[in-house]
Amino acid sequence: MTPRFAVVFLILAAGALCQTIPPGSSFSDQPPLEERAKPDDAAQKKSEGEAQRSTLGVKPGPPVIKQKDMWDETGFFHPFVRMPKYVLQDQKAIWTSPIHTTKADVKYWVIFGAATGALVATDRWTVKQLPNSATQVSVSTWGSRFGSAYSLIPISAGFYFVGTGTHEERFRETGLLSFETLIDSSLVVEAVKLAADRARPLESDGKGHFWDSPGGRWGSGFPSGHAINTWAMASVVAHQYPHPRIIPVIAYGLAATVVVSRVGARQHFPGDVVAGSAMGWFIGDYVYGRRHNRDLDQKRTVAQRVLDHVSIGTQLQP
Repeated sequence: MTPRFAVVFLILAAGALCQTIPPGSSFSDQPPLEERAKPDDAAQKKSEGEAQRSTLGVKPGPPVIKQKDMWDETGFFHPFVRMPKYVLQDQKAIWTSPIHTTKADVKYWVIFGAATGALVATDRWTVKQLPNSATQVSVSTWGSRFGSAYSLIPISAGFYFVGTGTHEERFRETGLLSFETLIDSSLVVEAVKLAADRARPLESDGKGHFWDSPGGRWGSGFPSGHAINTWAMASVVAHQYPHPRIIPVIAYGLAATVVVSRVGARQHFPGDVVAGSAMGWFIGDYVYGRRHNRDLDQKRTVAQRVLDHVSIGTQLQP
């Protein structure tokens, strides 16, 4: 296979990851468009604590927090026992998604594939427009620490154990969803890295050739591991806490900071981080849609209860 055709294959493979629809489920499972467009009185009276729905319309599966887990009935660590099985199910759905993609969903492949291809084609020109100074690299290296495993794993653990200790089940679920998402995104990114083996900006001749990484396939620059993991976790948090808006803004803002920092630190090309970000967001959307316990949607979130006691100009109403 020539490098040119291989790049196209990698782009399409990356696009396939966006279609994380489990076997037997697709967008066709949703009601007809005209029915979905009709106003629904129940939908208009959603509880303020309701979380965001999966963008892909993923068919719900067994949740990470089951009713028997509520209020520590099964212990702190029992929900993790189910996670290996869930991750295997996730991986099967992710890697077989091209087989189950409907004709109507091909547009997502085209959009994502075209965007990734355009960025890969212009990567070398883009990075040359940056100052590429020592200050840029130093500041960017520090900023990219938000996307490291030593940052994301403790944050996930914090969600889970704080939620467990305070009996905040949505907080607790967020930690479990984050763990599952990080495992899924890490497995996906390493598999694609092995196939791509792309040189980073400071490696080889600096042109980002595929199958040219002197550090070996495990050190491939495409796609960015920091980007896929950060955006996967940000997707979960934003889905869980869409209100107040400041929460998804902060989540996606930190993820964007990591993406920009990885390019500024000269560890990745723009195409690497954008591809990783897109795959991470869709994986987070899939895990949330698949594992979220809908019974938690009727409970007010911690943020909403805190804001009940905060005045910004006028008193906020619950």
